[in-house]
Amino acid sequence: MKRAVLHLAFVLTQFVSVCTGKVAVKKEDLQKYHGKDTWFPLQPVSADSEVQGKVHLELRLSEVITDSGVISHKLATRVLECQGLPIVNGQCDPYAAVSLLGPSRSDAKKTKVKRKNNNPQFEEVFYFEVTRPLSHTKRQFDVEEEDVDKLALRVDLWNASNLKFGDEFLGGVRVPLRVLGQAGVHDAWYFLQPRENGGKSVKVEELGSLRLNIVYTEDHVFPSEHYTPLRDLLLHSANVEPVSASAAHILGEVCREKQEAAIPLVRLFLHYGKIVPFISAIAHAEVNRTQDPNTIFRGNSLTSKCIDETMKLAGMHYLQVTLKPIIDEICADHKPCEIDPVKLKESENLDTNRENLRQYVDRIFNVITTSGVRCPTVMCDIFFSLRESAATRFQVDQDVRYTAVSSFIFLRFFAPAILSPNLFQLRPHHPDPATSRTLTLISKTIQTLGSLAKSKSANFKESYMAAFYDYFNEQKYADAVKNFLDLISTSGKWDQKSIETPIMLKEGFMIKRAQGRNRFGMKNFKKRWFRLTNHEFTYHKTKGEGALCSIPIENILAVERLEEESFKMKNMFQVIQPERALYIQANNCVEARDWIDILTKVSQCNRKRLSTYHPSAYLNGHWLCCKLSADAAPGCTPCTGGLPANIQLDVDGDRETERIYSLFSTYMSKLINMQEACGSKSVYDGPELEEYSSFVIDDPQETYKTLKLIVSAVQTLEQQHTKYKRDKFKKTKIGSQEHPIGDKSFQCYIRQQSESSTYSI
Repeated sequence: MKRAVLHLAFVLTQFVSVCTGKVAVKKEDLQKYHGKDTWFPLQPVSADSEVQGKVHLELRLSEVITDSGVISHKLATRVLECQGLPIVNGQCDPYAAVSLLGPSRSDAKKTKVKRKNNNPQFEEVFYFEVTRPLSHTKRQFDVEEEDVDKLALRVDLWNASNLKFGDEFLGGVRVPLRVLGQAGVHDAWYFLQPRENGGKSVKVEELGSLRLNIVYTEDHVFPSEHYTPLRDLLLHSANVEPVSASAAHILGEVCREKQEAAIPLVRLFLHYGKIVPFISAIAHAEVNRTQDPNTIFRGNSLTSKCIDETMKLAGMHYLQVTLKPIIDEICADHKPCEIDPVKLKESENLDTNRENLRQYVDRIFNVITTSGVRCPTVMCDIFFSLRESAATRFQVDQDVRYTAVSSFIFLRFFAPAILSPNLFQLRPHHPDPATSRTLTLISKTIQTLGSLAKSKSANFKESYMAAFYDYFNEQKYADAVKNFLDLISTSGKWDQKSIETPIMLKEGFMIKRAQGRNRFGMKNFKKRWFRLTNHEFTYHKTKGEGALCSIPIENILAVERLEEESFKMKNMFQVIQPERALYIQANNCVEARDWIDILTKVSQCNRKRLSTYHPSAYLNGHWLCCKLSADAAPGCTPCTGGLPANIQLDVDGDRETERIYSLFSTYMSKLINMQEACGSKSVYDGPELEEYSSFVIDDPQETYKTLKLIVSAVQTLEQQHTKYKRDKFKKTKIGSQEHPIGDKSFQCYIRQQSESSTYSI
């Protein structure tokens, strides 16, 4: 067994009664509430009840002969270590207080304080007299043999605090001495328990209740080789014809919610670098089933859920870099932006509010539409596939190549992030009501701007929103959206260029230095019209004329700034090719940055990109930067790289495969129904039975073959899990580090001991 992974999610569905309280559910009870809406009574909250961690104790009872020859029994208590203690006010300085409790005694001792350590190693031993004579002349004990069972050891963990309120309680355990048994030795781990309420009575019903929907999964993950059959079957999905017969698509068919299937599938395919071909395959199939271009990708299909999940994982950094600064500013400024006359406050002015909102929308629109160069490559490749599939399927509709992409990047990515920034890690908490209203209005407007709908005003049910949108009813907004969508739907894979229509990304006049010239002089610099598409970078004598030079995008090895000392000219950059570099001067620093960014973006996936470059030019027989004379000398400075070519994610492929196995196992009855549906379709051409109509089955025979392989792989893993649980049960030792003693397990531990637990004293 490799490891166990726990996942717990709470969904708050309703809250009744405004009180301070908590809901506590024991781990062993979580499975009972899985997937159900349940009312839980609120319990009082106190520092003494909020505990975590475990402690390792060793108890040993031994006989000791005193100087006077009297036999006494002493208990040696060894506090070895603790694990997982809570951090209190940013620190954990724990110590243990050890007490022997009885009907008429309470002896207490303390360990040393372990500073800044929530996994302290104490290794301290304390001795307690369990029996002792009443006098030196009488051999009678004040603790009789039958009273030993009334003794208990109490170990409390405390955080040493410098505050005037005293030390904080971290948790404790109470160990009855009867656990020593006849052997007189006890070595075990204990879960720390909360302190008793101290006699205070609290009426639980007065605190109210909380309605929760708990989703709980516990995945026991095997070593990687156990998942090979199922994993290979899943990763082969993109190559299955038709894709509806693939294992990944079948998972989406049998799961109750598409999201259940999408989350582990996306993480698995991202981990193995196969997410683009998989999403391309299922998206292509969905587009071919779509009859109306206006409804493309509008449903909650497996395709849309997988793309949503990919954007959340791969695009989170992109989202934060793009939106977080302006979202933070909106939340901090609290400018009034309400434009609904009904909701307008008396102190507010409608025109002022409209202007505030217009400025916010303009700024967010600009940061989005100029962020294309930062869009992660994996998202660009997926958008390229969506655009090509949509354009091929609906050739008459010229805008479908844009709406196929905007339905995700605007409607499912940027607009939801603006609406609920806390859900996308843009803000730590949900905004206040006024700010939330502002973000809602901005989100609605951005969503409509990105949709490229024919009639924008008709998209709003509210008349005040339609009137406000007139501010943005200009062609420049539509052009900016299209340019942005063109850039982010440009693929970096050169084997696809043969089917991809060239897209113009940027053009304009700049000054270039003649290539291959060694002699410095102003006649070597010419003003030229530059044009960049996703296929090539060209320059022309003037706009509209034929290209004087064409550089295929795949030949661009790096795009970097050129130091001013090279030609005593500002705003210069270089486009490095295999044979030479093209030196270019932009009109200003902003334009130079824009050209560098976009050239880097379109060339970042080139296989032969350089890791080093020369920041200065090669003149008069040597490089000005490093003074090397060979014009082919390797670069002397690391390339800036400009933009990350991909997003590295911390994904456990085995864990995701285990999650998919669990889903297949949960929905095994649907897999069987799907097999029956395949058989029904193969032999019967009539109307489809209602119980089978929910399944997408394009090829019954291929689908049946895949289903048979899935069932076989799932059953094999099921057998391995059953064997593991059986072996684990046999080997389970209550009181070990893996299975500490808790409230309920203490009685099990006692039963494991010998039936005779009396002490001969």
